[in-house]
Amino acid sequence: MTAETNWLKWAVRLQALAQTGLAYGKDIYDIERFEEIRQIAAEMLVEPSGFPLEKVENLFCNESGYQTPKLDTRAAIIEDQKILLVQENDGLWSLPGGWCDVEQSTKENTIKEVREEAGLNVEVVRLVAVLDKAKSNPSRSAHHVTKVFYLCQSLGGQFQVNSETVASAYFPLDDLPALALGKNTADQIALCFEAHQAEHWETRFE
Repeated sequence: MTAETNWLKWAVRLQALAQTGLAYGKDIYDIERFEEIRQIAAEMLVEPSGFPLEKVENLFCNESGYQTPKLDTRAAIIEDQKILLVQENDGLWSLPGGWCDVEQSTKENTIKEVREEAGLNVEVVRLVAVLDKAKSNPSRSAHHVTKVFYLCQSLGGQFQVNSETVASAYFPLDDLPALALGKNTADQIALCFEAHQAEHWETRFE
């Protein structure tokens, strides 16, 4: 583990402790201390992230209540041994998906994200995996993220350029484009192919 990774881990932990303290603390002096700890955690991320303090605070210190992992859902749609990927504004490709909205279940969110990003209506067929992003994806994050992968079947529709994606296409496993690795890796896509081909599937989880 690198020094930079340790720095991020410590900052994330401090922020979580401070957020919990602010949610449950009653003593005014304790509240002041937790606010200061949260501020220190944000300042720790300014240099490694390259973002100004105000932006770090908005991204990193914008929640209340007990800190829990964020949920990210991804849809695997496979046809003719090819998987559907969408291209984002930065040119990288990913399975359709995104943060789970507070009023949506992970299944509902997956259906919504596919419709928004790929223009398709889908039926969720199988839960492929529930993975810890910190263990499975190389990119670092200031939030702990749980990634949920569903196998889906297309019910029809048509892609249209939107605010998040500029293209969609089907790719074979042995010829994947440049991936947005924070959202999906080649190993995770291979896992989706494995689930698609299996007669009986045991959900993978971490």
